[in-house]
Amino acid sequence: MSGKDRLVIFDTTLRDGEQSPGASMTKAEKLRIAKSLEKMKVDVIEAGFAIASPGDFDAVKSIAEAVKDSTICSLSRALDKDIDRAAEALKNANSSRIHTFIATSPIHMKYKLQMEPDQVVEQAVRAVKRARSHTSDVEFSCEDAGRSEIDFLCRIIESAIDAGATTINIPDTVGYAIPSEFGETIKTLIERIPNSDKAIFSVHCHNDLGLAVSNSLAAVMNGARQVECTINGLGERAGNASLEEVVMAVRTRKDLFAVETSLDATQIVPTSRLVSTITGFPVQPNKAIVGANAFAHESGIHQDGILKNRETYEIMAAQDVGWHTNSLILGKHSGRNAFKSRLEELGIQLETETELNAAFSRFKDLADKKHEIFDEDLQALVSDTKVPDVEEQFKLVCLSVCSETGVTPQSTITLMVNGEEVTAVAEGGGPVDATYKAIESIANSGANLQLYSVNAITSGTDSQGEVTVRLELGGRIVNGIGADTDIVIASAKAYMNALNLISATPDKQHPQSDV
Repeated sequence: MSGKDRLVIFDTTLRDGEQSPGASMTKAEKLRIAKSLEKMKVDVIEAGFAIASPGDFDAVKSIAEAVKDSTICSLSRALDKDIDRAAEALKNANSSRIHTFIATSPIHMKYKLQMEPDQVVEQAVRAVKRARSHTSDVEFSCEDAGRSEIDFLCRIIESAIDAGATTINIPDTVGYAIPSEFGETIKTLIERIPNSDKAIFSVHCHNDLGLAVSNSLAAVMNGARQVECTINGLGERAGNASLEEVVMAVRTRKDLFAVETSLDATQIVPTSRLVSTITGFPVQPNKAIVGANAFAHESGIHQDGILKNRETYEIMAAQDVGWHTNSLILGKHSGRNAFKSRLEELGIQLETETELNAAFSRFKDLADKKHEIFDEDLQALVSDTKVPDVEEQFKLVCLSVCSETGVTPQSTITLMVNGEEVTAVAEGGGPVDATYKAIESIANSGANLQLYSVNAITSGTDSQGEVTVRLELGGRIVNGIGADTDIVIASAKAYMNALNLISATPDKQHPQSDV
């Protein structure tokens, strides 16, 4: 690494990122993201919280078996049953890590754990030792470290390292820290803890004050050598530190950071798009690194400078992070091999001939509607045709809408519901509203529509529209996604996708729940 320290990139998109309201992913979707992270050469992939639900366990297990080049990690509370469940899910991993945590701030210990500090230290030590009985790679986290007392942090961390923890994570769980303060905390811990040289110090910063990346970088400058982050900054509440921003800040400012990563930055944009497509969380246009405007210049002065020398207004090359115009110009007569090869280049693997045939059939249909097929179209197409992990209760058979000036829009829809065709007609304020009312007259779900969002996948009037629908029912929130060149059809697909998720996705235990 050119004599510089190695900065470990720990991606928790599949665990903490999935805790974003409505960002639940199926096992197949998690596998696709995990393979993309592996292709990016992420060091550690936190695949999930194995004890949270049977679905989470299966996802962690499948990722552990499929990914060979990255370490696969599962989160667990400092409880025997959590740790053993994580170990079981990881047993077939080429490289595994158990990540166990317990709260260390006075407010958490008193009100959430209802434990004395001595009891917390004792439980942490017991958890680390149990995790070490399963794997040599154990990470210990001090939950809410940002509001913990420094003397207690020193005590519990020293004990955890003595017990066998190889990575110590200092999370700013509630996004409360300020960079100068957080950096000083990391420096103090490393200096004061006698055995700090026997573990890698890590940080996991939340973005409640918009400082997650700044706090992470301040920690790196003060000795942290692992950063926990997510693609697009996904995560609960305001999100986490963005992987793309941390990595490119370290690379761009080599004069300040004495560290290097092994990440393949050219995979950043493709992975960002994949995560956005699967979760239904669009990337804002002015988002650093991966936003559509990140390398766009409108000002005449800027444009003139860029034309003369790119570095006048760009501190990074767009190509370095994966920005390029890849298009697959294939038509209805193109063969399956070219189609399959491009999917493989994008890191998309279709496991069965049934999936490949379905995707190829959809591709041909799309080629009839669009002159040019882009990579983003293929990502959406595959997401729309992957065999789901759960049985679909609702499936679109036929949709017809009437919308004209001076006439109330009407929708006639036929759904396959548990193997039987059901038709309904409804009116609404527009064709989408009418369609949703028709669907609800059949489903009678009682769900509340919290979000309806439309994004063009590519440019042009023939672009596929990608619709995200967020439904809430009984406190459970899911995101449904649908894509089509016809926006009304895409809207219907997204709504039914959400209904299927609500009816089939099991409730999951939150990592911070008390049991």
